[in-house]
Amino acid sequence: MRKKSRLFALAEALRARRTGVTAQVLADRFGVTLRTIYRDLEALQDAGMPIRADRGRGGGYALDKTYQLPPVNFTAREAALLVVLTRLAVEQRLIPFPAAIERAADKVKSALSTSAQRELLQLVGELQLVGVPALPVPLTIQTAVETAWFESRALRIVYAKASGASSPRLVRIRNLVFDRSITLLNCVDLETGSDRQFRLDRIEQAQVMDSQPS
Repeated sequence: MRKKSRLFALAEALRARRTGVTAQVLADRFGVTLRTIYRDLEALQDAGMPIRADRGRGGGYALDKTYQLPPVNFTAREAALLVVLTRLAVEQRLIPFPAAIERAADKVKSALSTSAQRELLQLVGELQLVGVPALPVPLTIQTAVETAWFESRALRIVYAKASGASSPRLVRIRNLVFDRSITLLNCVDLETGSDRQFRLDRIEQAQVMDSQPS
């Protein structure tokens, strides 16, 4: 994740809470070092975001309580359903982009008042949804595919064919198809210009390219 995107996601994560969160928890969530998280928090503070640091039990980094959030007309009931569906999608691996959908859930929760957030937690605990789990895919590959798709960037992959042989490819994703446990990537092969389809669970390596090669 690029720094600009990470700062925006970090701001939304803080907006979604009314209690403090430690720098270590934030570092683990965004897959960066403590030093990087401290720099990110300082950058948000420099940009005018009222982040405070509370010490002691239950402390951590949080937005100032007087910070006013823009109103969004979500009820706790509506938010609970969205959050549970998000949890289902992540736990059952129904989609390959857990980070993006978790950020979306943070935005939903950030729109609620403190009392509505308490009601949300109760409702979420009373809901259970069971789906068809997708085939497992390493997080590094999920992240690379997500970045390449959302940012329309080229993706270099190593793909395991049905025969077992591995083949390197340079592709650009056209669209994705979620077929129960399998995620399909419809791509254009940038080296041949032909249309190709790949199963996400058969991608062994994936690297997002900075720019399309000439």
